[in-house]
Amino acid sequence: MIALLAVTFLLLGVSPRVGLSALWVGAFGDADGHLYPLSETLVKTTPLLLTGLGVVVAWRGGMFSVGAEGQLIVGATAGAAVGLWGSHLPGFLITLLVLSAGAGAGAAWGYLAGWLRVRRNVQEVISTIMLNYIALSLLGALVEGPLQEKTHRVSQSNPLPNSALLPHLFPRTWTNEIQTRLHSGILIAVFAAFVVMIYLFYTAGGFKLRVVGQNPEAARAARYEVDALRLRAMLFSGALCGLAGATELLGITGRLYKDFSPGWGYTAIPVALLGGLHPLGTLLSALFFGALTAGTGHLSRFSNVSSVLVNVIQAVAVLAFVGIRAFRNRQSGGE
Repeated sequence: MIALLAVTFLLLGVSPRVGLSALWVGAFGDADGHLYPLSETLVKTTPLLLTGLGVVVAWRGGMFSVGAEGQLIVGATAGAAVGLWGSHLPGFLITLLVLSAGAGAGAAWGYLAGWLRVRRNVQEVISTIMLNYIALSLLGALVEGPLQEKTHRVSQSNPLPNSALLPHLFPRTWTNEIQTRLHSGILIAVFAAFVVMIYLFYTAGGFKLRVVGQNPEAARAARYEVDALRLRAMLFSGALCGLAGATELLGITGRLYKDFSPGWGYTAIPVALLGGLHPLGTLLSALFFGALTAGTGHLSRFSNVSSVLVNVIQAVAVLAFVGIRAFRNRQSGGE
């Protein structure tokens, strides 16, 4: 991967040593011990990990969903609506309600796509893409209508109560007074990764789900309820993505607005693929993509390289993964 990054920098006319160094400093900090870059990497890792896990669950169940973006958006939207409605409640209760509403709305959005597949044979790739656009339109209508801030000048909601926001893990770095944005959502995301791993690989339900994904005909022969398992996969997947939206709302933005997501749900697909569709692999992949996002931002500030480079690097990473898998499959087939 480092070699691929070096070649990419060469093609862009940037010294590989300078480019890689800038990426590292932007993602993990420097020798002086500044931890703000690392905190930003973890901040960006959080939504990528949760949405990536959502993709893992759906794809393991044979449902090739590309709807993580829409599920994240409806999760954030539902969370904001509930949080603003219950703003008079104690902070911890609002937090729980927002997280629950986000996961529930995402689950419902995912279930809808699953229902269309098992009841109307609508391919989930198509239905989830369409649902993504519907979610974006719904978000725009709400922040310019019922959820718009009280002055009605900006397409955003009022802020959630400070008492409801997720606590910051390290409000200030250990070596300076720069405040970080790292919040406890990263703990939720890491916990979710282990929950998904246990479910997929250590429970009967997870085993059945994987059998349906690998060979639905064999699953039917074993009298598994294939349609019910597919619906469960989409329900679980949507809940994780909706939770990502609610976590981002409570941990970073504090309010809802039109361009709430920079595309976390779409990036979740290469995150899950690069992680081998395994929860722990997705954890490492999300950290890698989070580091790329944070590091590329730093690189663009100190060179003439655009921050769009992160998209190029993501594409290279996915192509490398696909190429390696294809080579291994060919080798195993030859043997």
